[in-house]
Amino acid sequence: MSSFASHLRKYDDVFIYSENNGGRFGSHLKLNSKLKTADERTRVVGEVIKCLGEEDLIPGIRNELYPVTSTFGSPIFFSLERAAAPYFGIKAYGVHMNGYVEKDGQKFLWIGKRSQVKPTYPGMLDHLVAGGLPHGIACGENIIKECEEEAGIPRSISNRARPVGAVSYMDINGFSYKRDVLFCYDLKLPEDFVPKNQDGEVESFQLIPVAHVANVIRRTGFFKPNCSLVIIDFLFRHGY
Repeated sequence: MSSFASHLRKYDDVFIYSENNGGRFGSHLKLNSKLKTADERTRVVGEVIKCLGEEDLIPGIRNELYPVTSTFGSPIFFSLERAAAPYFGIKAYGVHMNGYVEKDGQKFLWIGKRSQVKPTYPGMLDHLVAGGLPHGIACGENIIKECEEEAGIPRSISNRARPVGAVSYMDINGFSYKRDVLFCYDLKLPEDFVPKNQDGEVESFQLIPVAHVANVIRRTGFFKPNCSLVIIDFLFRHGY
């Protein structure tokens, strides 16, 4: 059992440890069956996550809940702090938007540079708009909300964002098992539009030719890794 799981064993009123008895799962932890409702599970697991955060075992607590479901849109078993999702191997969902402009037959992408005080990937290059998909908000409405917060894009423009598919990936780093599905959007912006960050999470924006963005992804590690996947998907769809 991993050292992270060993920390959870201390909370035996919440998690039950089962020895490897040759069954399908081997040694494993499961939630106490006395926790009958989603709200109750959310509350007690949240108390554990708070303690682990105070011990720096789960960094970057955001006080943002992700739904824990068997598949997207299924009934919620409970909700889990966003920063804790990779430590439990929970599949998480997000929205990423390629904001682009066409000038003289050439496409340009608006690229953001993340704030240096962001808890994850500070100072790296990012999409014009991206964010996690928390409990209780639909993808389309989340894109509109993030457009306003991250880039100052009014609803009159952001409601034109087109859903274009999804990108999924997995990443294992130490005791963190990150399983993400990113719902991708394209938004063609007016030539004279200039984004303005509203929530302090973006340091600056730059309008860059798409071919140049592709070269930056190919030759450097400047982009937040999952953004590279979404932009590569954009490149294929737009004929690069």
